[in-house]
Amino acid sequence: MSLQSVRAFFAENAPDISVMESPISSATVALAAEAYGVEPGRIAKTLSLRIGERVILIVAAGTSRMDNKKVKAQFGGKPKMLGLEEVAEITGHEVGGVCPFGLKAPLPVYCDVSLKAFDVVVPAAGSTHSAVRITPDRMAELTAAEWVDVCEHRP
Repeated sequence: MSLQSVRAFFAENAPDISVMESPISSATVALAAEAYGVEPGRIAKTLSLRIGERVILIVAAGTSRMDNKKVKAQFGGKPKMLGLEEVAEITGHEVGGVCPFGLKAPLPVYCDVSLKAFDVVVPAAGSTHSAVRITPDRMAELTAAEWVDVCEHRP
């Protein structure tokens, strides 16, 4: 269902963007970089977090690390990663394919400024074998994301 929901999202909102599928897994940043022939930083990873009662998604550059202090300051609470089953239940996407597109239900999406280092990024597209190529600004626009600075930026 997840890959289909992402395809439907792009068909409706951005028909010029096509979902790519890879025969090899792209479930981790390293695997995705290899599968799509890009440097790891261009992989736009989606973090699924619970902060208090809220669930949010943060999309960040593949080589960045979430900074708990920055997240707490930005969102007013301690972040906790969702568990495997929770991720699929809440987002509709399996771990390794989580993205801000075609979600099961609307969730607040935030794009970390680490993505702005790249003209094009490669987020997953709902499965461990799919992704899209998109500019960071277009991704933020399509998902109504707010830009935040909540990661440690690493080259």
